[in-house]
Amino acid sequence: MLSDIPDSLSQNLKDQLGNVLSSKVTLLDFSFVSGGCINHGGKLGTSSGDYFLKWNSAEKFPGMFEAEGKGLSILQSTRTVSVPEVVLVVEEKDYQCIVLEWISSARQSKQYWDLLGQQLAQLHQHNAETFGLNHDNYIGSLPQSNRQTSDWIEFFKDERIHSLVKRLVDSGQADFEFSNQVENVFNKLDEIFPKEKPSLIHGDLWSGNIMADTSGHPIVIDPAVYYGHREMELAFTQLFGGFTDQFYESYNEAFPLEPGFENRAELYNLYPILVHANLFGSSYLMTAKRIIKHFS
Repeated sequence: MLSDIPDSLSQNLKDQLGNVLSSKVTLLDFSFVSGGCINHGGKLGTSSGDYFLKWNSAEKFPGMFEAEGKGLSILQSTRTVSVPEVVLVVEEKDYQCIVLEWISSARQSKQYWDLLGQQLAQLHQHNAETFGLNHDNYIGSLPQSNRQTSDWIEFFKDERIHSLVKRLVDSGQADFEFSNQVENVFNKLDEIFPKEKPSLIHGDLWSGNIMADTSGHPIVIDPAVYYGHREMELAFTQLFGGFTDQFYESYNEAFPLEPGFENRAELYNLYPILVHANLFGSSYLMTAKRIIKHFS
């Protein structure tokens, strides 16, 4: 129902959609398709067609949808992976929202996983001089710092792991012994991570952030983009499962990984595991401790 959308946001949406589309827009209906503690999201029907709308608290998550819109536009500009078109981002005092092209989901085609593997390999061949990005964004509901540096190990330590470990220690969930164990593993990273150029990565690629369009072709959503080590992305796809052997074979055929990736994957996944430990607690912290022990 349209009444589910906050009043101030609804009026702002109507006005700004009209400006973007260069025509008067009437909001017709709204139905939730997703929701949770961060975002409210659903199908917005208008006189100009259907869109996907999601909104949240501008105070709690400042700049979240502006960053998401930038990330989607960056991915779209590569002409590799397919993403929803960004129509509009609105930020006001209490609420912020993003309006995206509405994509009806369908069954995956037989070529779905082959295509996704090929497209991701092509995406990862878009390189930069430095790791990071020229703006920060979010990973889930946590801010993600993308300060640029030419050294992957420095980036992994300082922009991905340190702040999350500090949050856990400051909150009392982890102790200084855990922090020291992490530092000891950092001293071995030169021997573990292969040298690679900074690759453009989606940044939050798990099975919940991919879908099939009406042609059965892959669409990726909800990015947390930056230029990183491409193995970080492949490791993330393994963390919660859902990606087929066909996907990995297709990727490796197009852009082979360095030998020993399977032995390194768990260490890359220390980052999303620490994100989840900060958001959801002790079970993920136990996994992080096991990873650190394995590489100590």
